[in-house]
Amino acid sequence: MRSIWNGAISFGLVSIPIKLVNATESHSISFRQIHVTDGGRVRYRKVCELDGEEVSSDEIGKGYEEADGSIVPITDEDLAQLPIATAKTIEIVSFVPADEIDPLQMDSAYYLAANGATAAKPYTLLREALKRSRKVAIAKFALRGRERLGMLRVVDDVIAMHGLLWPDEIRAPEGVAPEASVSVREAELDLADALMATLGEVEISSLHDDYREAVEAMIAAKAGGAFEPSEAVVEPAGGQVIDLMAALESSVRAARASRGGDAGGGGGGGEAEVTPIRRKTAAAASPKAVGGKKSTASGRGGGAAKKTAAAKSTSKATASGTATASKSAAKKAASGKKSTASTAAKKTAGAGAGKKAAPRKRSSA
Repeated sequence: MRSIWNGAISFGLVSIPIKLVNATESHSISFRQIHVTDGGRVRYRKVCELDGEEVSSDEIGKGYEEADGSIVPITDEDLAQLPIATAKTIEIVSFVPADEIDPLQMDSAYYLAANGATAAKPYTLLREALKRSRKVAIAKFALRGRERLGMLRVVDDVIAMHGLLWPDEIRAPEGVAPEASVSVREAELDLADALMATLGEVEISSLHDDYREAVEAMIAAKAGGAFEPSEAVVEPAGGQVIDLMAALESSVRAARASRGGDAGGGGGGGEAEVTPIRRKTAAAASPKAVGGKKSTASGRGGGAAKKTAAAKSTSKATASGTATASKSAAKKAASGKKSTASTAAKKTAGAGAGKKAAPRKRSSA
C-alpha cells in the first residue's frame, strides 16, 4: 500500500519512524457528468482568471484570499517550516480508556507502518504496551495543511490511527430529541431487549452493500441493452398509531425465524406485522352487553331480594302466629282464673246468705 505521509511517533523520549497508509477505501460507484442531449462528457477545466489559459495540476498551488480579494501565496515549504512540533511528528499526549472516546469524534482511519529496520523495536514496544494497558493513545499531528487530533490503537499486529474531530467541531444535539413526554413500560423494554439480542447475532463481515450491487446490475443490463425499468413498490408511510407491543413481538419472531432459531411462544416464525390500535368510541360500546350485565345483576339481586322478603314474611307470620297463640292462651288462662274466682266467690256468698237466712232457735224457759 502506498504511504500518504512520512514522519515519526513521539513517545516520550522514544521516536518511531513511521509511514501513514490509508486503512479504508470507498467502493461507491462514481458517475460522470454528461450532456443529456448527445451524451457528451462534461469536464471541469481549470483556467487562470488573468490570462484565460487552462493550467495543469503541476502548476496549481495554494493561496489565502484576504478580505479585499487579494491572494497570499502559500507553499508546501512554508507549511513545513511552521514552528509546531506536529509538522512531521505524531505527538502522543496521553493514554486513556477506549470508552472515553465519543464515536462522534471518529474520522478517517490509517495504518501506521514501521519505516525501516530501526523502527521495528520501538514500534513493537508501543504496540505491546497499548495491548497490555488496554488503553488508546491520544495524539496530535499535522496533515494536509492543518493540525489534527488522533487516536492510536492496536488492530491485530498493527498500530492504527483514527483521526478525531476537535471537541468544538461536534455540534450539540439541540432541538433533536422528541419534545413530547413519553413513558415506556417495562414489558416494552423487555421485548426490545429480546429483539436487540436476536438481531445482534449477525456477523458484521456477512453484511454487504445491496444498493451498489443493484446499481452494478443495472449498469450491466443497460450496457447489454436488456434493461427494463420497473417502478419500485413503495408503501406510503402513514401516521397511523401502531400497537407497539404487537410489533415488537412480531419482530422478535421474524428475526428468530430468519436465523433458524426458536420462534418463541408465538407458534412459528411468521412475518412481522404492525397491528393498528382499535380505539373505543361511544358508538362502539355495546349497550346490550352492558344492559345484559345489569339485567343479570338485577335478576340475581332480585331473586335474592325476593327470597329474603319471603323469609322475612315467613318469619313475621310465624312470629305473629306464635304471639296470637300466646295471647289466646293467656286470655283463656285469665278467663279460667276469673271463672274459678267467680265460682268461689259465689259459693262463699251463698254460704253467707244461707247462714244469714237461717233463724236462730230460742231456748225455752
